[in-house]
Amino acid sequence: MLDLELLKTLVCVVDERSFSRAAERVHRTQSTVSQQILKLEDRLGQALLLRDRTGKRVVPTESGERLAHYARRLLAMAQEAEDALARPASLPPVRVGVPEDFDAVRMSTILSGFMASHADVRLDTVSGMSIDLRRRLDAGEIDIALIKREPGAGECIASWPERLVWVTGPQGLRREEGSVPLALFPEGCIYRQRAIRSLEIAGRTWRVAFGSQSLTGIQAAVSCGLGVTVLPMSAVIDGHVLLGAREGFPKLAPSELALVGSKRPLSAVQREIAQHLVAEMEVHTRSSSSRKKPAMGGRAGLGRAKA
Repeated sequence: MLDLELLKTLVCVVDERSFSRAAERVHRTQSTVSQQILKLEDRLGQALLLRDRTGKRVVPTESGERLAHYARRLLAMAQEAEDALARPASLPPVRVGVPEDFDAVRMSTILSGFMASHADVRLDTVSGMSIDLRRRLDAGEIDIALIKREPGAGECIASWPERLVWVTGPQGLRREEGSVPLALFPEGCIYRQRAIRSLEIAGRTWRVAFGSQSLTGIQAAVSCGLGVTVLPMSAVIDGHVLLGAREGFPKLAPSELALVGSKRPLSAVQREIAQHLVAEMEVHTRSSSSRKKPAMGGRAGLGRAKA
């Protein structure tokens, strides 16, 4: 194995073409530099440097030139490794919980904005139903999470009201429908609870026509006419039509989107991410409230379903 100190000395002598100037660079005596070169030549069994008759000028042999080339690469890699280890250890990942029914593109855009200015931070995102995210927060398995919940249901970092609406596809409901076909998220979802409870209070019968954990899955199912659903206004897309009292659908109480932290105090970087999420959610909330709302029902195919 070649000694990096000897290789460093060789590179200095080749660059300076002088033992005395090389000795100054490596902070050694000239005799020490000469001994190091001799040691390297003995190790390789061939001459690496040639001296002129005065002994003042030194030139590398072909082998010396080749070795100097490799020596520079080895020394650069060694310095790179030393610099990497000298940097502070990377921060532990921040674990962020995101509701399964949250827009994945929207969340990725929000988080990428934070990562653009915090390249040393690692994010681990966990998606799931809000009830599961709440349990994982309590168990310390995630650090912060966006939770869909009843308004004011516990402490939080910030919260935003969600206006909930009944949504169907452009083709509307068939008049012959005896019960309301619902496209629903799994049990535990507040939108599912709102839909079922509201219909039962209104005395309307219902059936589950389609189920999915995915927001895009529910949106697509509604657009294709597989069922009616309850969504926050921010999740209503082109092609959706709102249903209201005229079509026999009761007004819905709002839900809440809350940013919640774990029971342990947040670290500095966790607080930064939380602040970034709050700022971005505020911007999105303002833009959503100013967005043009889709038309209400009232077409021929949107008559009140029979109970």
